[in-house]
Amino acid sequence: MSAVEPASPVAAVRAVLPSLTPAAQAIARIILDDPALVVRSTITEFSAVSGTSEATIVRTARALGFTGYSQMRFALAAAVAKEPERLVPGDLGPDDPLTDVIAKVARAESDALADTAAQLDPDQLGEVVAAIAVARRVDVYGVAASGLVAADMSQKLLRIGLSSHPFSDAHLALTSAALLKAGDVVVAISCSGETPDVLVPARTAAEAGAALVAITNNPRSSLAELADHTLVSAGRETAFRPGALASRISQLLIVDCIFVGLAQRTYDRADAAIRATREATDRYRAR
Repeated sequence: MSAVEPASPVAAVRAVLPSLTPAAQAIARIILDDPALVVRSTITEFSAVSGTSEATIVRTARALGFTGYSQMRFALAAAVAKEPERLVPGDLGPDDPLTDVIAKVARAESDALADTAAQLDPDQLGEVVAAIAVARRVDVYGVAASGLVAADMSQKLLRIGLSSHPFSDAHLALTSAALLKAGDVVVAISCSGETPDVLVPARTAAEAGAALVAITNNPRSSLAELADHTLVSAGRETAFRPGALASRISQLLIVDCIFVGLAQRTYDRADAAIRATREATDRYRAR
């Protein structure tokens, strides 16, 4: 698996966590809570601390994309040495003063952006831009916080002259998906990659012949497996930052990268569209 090789192996482990077996999830959560523990522990020591067998630890390391415990340990050691302060738990508490809230939220969002940028595949991004640039129509599916990102993306595409429609209602998304065809593109946004209200319309759109782009935290999810192109976002779920909120800023980063890539690729059309829409809104404000 290539997802564990970017600059942040911890972010990559977090991304595939939902797809692991219960035993592997238990080990992965220890890695996420205290990666330095792995760095300073032999496999025998980690087995004693985690209460799992060495064989289970090796299988988990392989499931995470490493050749074994040693490679996982070295990767985490490199990450700790590079940015030790990022790997120290810093969750929000109910009694934290607002000064700490500001610092911790800003740090969490900064880390999410950095992790997303590190694992965002430029080749995949380029293919997504190329597909959207020539699409007859672009549907964007997302619910809850991802629905806000879907609306943002659709608005950006409209601004540069592309026909785009956001859907946060599964029935409406299915209605549109059933009428799509080859040459259309669907961008499906889901933190887990398992949201039925996104996954079912996305599958319908793919069956109709549309190209499917997934934006998800989980590169092993059902949505990612279904998609023609997958762009992986990052975000850590905590008590005061549920998964949808934690990933929203990362999803917006990916949307912005797609938008800028499209504006570059279709510069003349995009520039003319931006000028026309700006003039229309300026005239409205001047009334």
